[in-house]
Amino acid sequence: MAGHEFTSIRSPRIKGVRRLAKRTFRQRERRFLAEGPQAVREALAATDGAGRPREGAATGVVEVYATAEAMRRHIDLGDAARALGVPTHTVSLDVMSELAQTVTPQGIIAVCAFVDVPLEQVGDVRLVAVLSHVRDPGNAGTVLRTADAAGADAVVFTDASVDPYNGKCVRASAGSLFHLPVVVGVPVGRAVDFLRERGAAVWAADGGGPRDLHTAADGGDLDGPVGWVFGNEAWGLPEETVRLTDGAVSVPIYGGAESLNLATAAAVCLYTTARQQRRSRV
Repeated sequence: MAGHEFTSIRSPRIKGVRRLAKRTFRQRERRFLAEGPQAVREALAATDGAGRPREGAATGVVEVYATAEAMRRHIDLGDAARALGVPTHTVSLDVMSELAQTVTPQGIIAVCAFVDVPLEQVGDVRLVAVLSHVRDPGNAGTVLRTADAAGADAVVFTDASVDPYNGKCVRASAGSLFHLPVVVGVPVGRAVDFLRERGAAVWAADGGGPRDLHTAADGGDLDGPVGWVFGNEAWGLPEETVRLTDGAVSVPIYGGAESLNLATAAAVCLYTTARQQRRSRV
């Protein structure tokens, strides 16, 4: 569906979209921005012909804004939006620069409905990542992307963690935000209790943990359903959070590095668990 052409950054419509860069407005409207062709492609793939979430998908695209050059480069996205009845608006370079949250805009942005689901709607919990006190949006988005790649069933952003709809987090997820259930704003204790009720062991990823990941894997602790709790980039998990779990597990470091960053440690934990779970089912 063809939309209006916008050439002025003073347009009330453009100002309304630009406000979604701020958390307060995102939460008020339950909408966020997905920037770049990859994110827009994944968002459109999760949308039905009425602009609603496709059955089994997390989100629907409300509208798309793109420069004429971007639409020429990404004809498939324009065709997909039109086929779904999603309004697509052409904007000038100045307007795109106003809407984009990157230094070098890729020329296309989708306004999307929030993707999060209530904790109780999460189905299988074979592998779940819980982000507790994670504040860096790039790290959070990368963990979300890694969890998706490792076959996780859900990612939980606790009430003390970064907003998953932060533009940097959305971009770092590389479309994975649209692939699996995302839960937002629950206390970490509630998330741990939920996982336990579903029969999962819950481990705290902690660099100072007394048990290392390989020992846990060799001992069969990762063979069944597992929830991993990941903490803050700088100071890890508070002791009271670790006590909620079945114990702290560290990633072994065999070289001279002082530590691993959050996203790397999460990748090792999630993939090690996914491997063990698949081996145990053979």
